[in-house]
Amino acid sequence: MFDNTKLAPPKPPPEDESWMATFADMVTLILVFFILLLSMSKIDSAKYEEVSAGMTKSLSDRKVETPIEELRQTIRDNMKGTKLDDAISIGKDSAGVSLEMAATSFYELASAEFRPEAMDTLIQLADTIKAERFNGFQIAIEGHTDDTPIRTEKYPSNWELSAARASRIIRLFEDQGINPSRMRAVGLADTAPKVPNRGPYGDPLPQNQEINRRVVVRLQPR
Repeated sequence: MFDNTKLAPPKPPPEDESWMATFADMVTLILVFFILLLSMSKIDSAKYEEVSAGMTKSLSDRKVETPIEELRQTIRDNMKGTKLDDAISIGKDSAGVSLEMAATSFYELASAEFRPEAMDTLIQLADTIKAERFNGFQIAIEGHTDDTPIRTEKYPSNWELSAARASRIIRLFEDQGINPSRMRAVGLADTAPKVPNRGPYGDPLPQNQEINRRVVVRLQPR
């Protein structure tokens, strides 16, 4: 009788997969490396949205309006016609939307009390920000002064005045229904001027000082 077992091919030796352990270790180390880089980097939200929208437009041939741009444009449209719309500069920075308000137009002199004409503009701004589609934006309000010293019973220095002006807007926004957990106030006094307060010989520059007296509202996506 013919024996078929004698014609069966020999079994191949088992494949050596020991390299997979080294490869898996290398991939894990690369992943950890990029996670560390990401944790130490500052995400530019505005730039990220621009790149994302640009890629979407290239792939689908349609224009995409990012949340940051939508908020900026909505604020710009809603501010038109208010009493102090010309005293607000609406822009965009690396974190989101920024609104710069001239303190001279919004506050009484050396005070955190609003001028009567400021209320209409600020309430309109609050109504825009509290819209449900913008609930994902955090609100940071910075108070800035010039370098002219102030010493009153209520405001012993520019630190107290700048913080009080920022906090006053926070309270108004809260009264208008904005969740306080979205907001924070920062008083910076004269530590972050836009332009020099004084000339090369120490003489005050009144126009520059007026520019530096401002409140900045920053709206940043979470």
